[in-house]
Amino acid sequence: MATKAAKPAAKGAEAAEAPAPKSKKMLFIILGVVLLLVIGGGGAAFMMMGSKAKKGAEEHAEEKATSKVPVFVVIEPFVVNLQQETGDQFLQVALTLQVPNAETAETLKVFMPQVRSRLLMVLSSKKASELMTSEGKRNLTDEIIDQLGEPFAGGGKGPTVSDVFYTSFVIQQQ
Repeated sequence: MATKAAKPAAKGAEAAEAPAPKSKKMLFIILGVVLLLVIGGGGAAFMMMGSKAKKGAEEHAEEKATSKVPVFVVIEPFVVNLQQETGDQFLQVALTLQVPNAETAETLKVFMPQVRSRLLMVLSSKKASELMTSEGKRNLTDEIIDQLGEPFAGGGKGPTVSDVFYTSFVIQQQ
């Protein structure tokens, strides 16, 4: 009878070992699902944070662009002889150049003798009748922007001038 008792005990031991592979398999499945959830959640968080940072950077760039203060370069007043129509005519002019940044302003200040020379050449080629109208002044502005946009030294690209503002503009005839 001892053999009969050993048999049921052996069956009980086999029964206890049989569920173990199922529980290991279930454990691996649960760990796999948890791992996938963690990886998926981390990826989603990374994407959300990345787009939020990008959006923040774009908003910061827009604020920087809209709050940008214009940079001006003041040109000392000077007098130039205009092309003769009826006697001697003079133009006394003071102007201010608008440039995109402080670096361009510094470049213009360094090359101020050339800036003034170019301005004198453009202005002295004009007649008083050309400069009396608003259209004439707009054409003069375009010519000044073109002349100052040429490179000052060597090759390369010249400075960018956005606009020209006339702070004094007096034509006198003798």
